[in-house]
Amino acid sequence: MNIVNELKYDSNGLIPAIVQEAATGRVLMMAWMNKESLAKTLELGEMVYWSRSRKEIWHKGATSGHTQKVKSLAFDCDKDCILAQVEQIGAACHDGYKSCFYRTIEGDAAKITEPRLVDPEKVYGKK
Repeated sequence: MNIVNELKYDSNGLIPAIVQEAATGRVLMMAWMNKESLAKTLELGEMVYWSRSRKEIWHKGATSGHTQKVKSLAFDCDKDCILAQVEQIGAACHDGYKSCFYRTIEGDAAKITEPRLVDPEKVYGKK
């Protein structure tokens, strides 16, 4: 069985991937994968995604050095969502935080709930 072809992708050929830190279970991010990025992830043992904004394959950490080593990959009962357990090296979030979920809603406002690990301008340059 070729699992890459067994999964269900949306009309754009994408499948959502929820990424957790294997050691803690904390959700780090959600990203999109396609068949090519999933195959590359299986080949490399590091997370590779599809960037919808850039319309290209995106090897997590290629620019920043903040890689995600795959510990396990699973999929849900409908075969339309991936759950990745990873060893996160550095910040998972392009804003410089460990997790993309660094803000908490309190009432009608948002509060930053963790320290920034890196300055994104120093990692990615100015946007």
